[in-house]
Amino acid sequence: MCQTRESQRYTSVRGCTCGCRGCGPSFRRFFSSKEELECLETYHDQLKKELAGVEERIKELQG
Repeated sequence: MCQTRESQRYTSVRGCTCGCRGCGPSFRRFFSSKEELECLETYHDQLKKELAGVEERIKELQG
């Protein structure tokens, strides 16, 4: 779902270019703008959660 039209480079083992890891290789080569947007929004949410976790861990390590 997240494969960009501009590039066939993959950033994860399953073939997703946006990082959501929900796409994976499939028989489809083209995805709608709506599908790409949904995947990017999911990826954005995951990045925010990851950042919150990193910040929390930094505070724990600092004391």
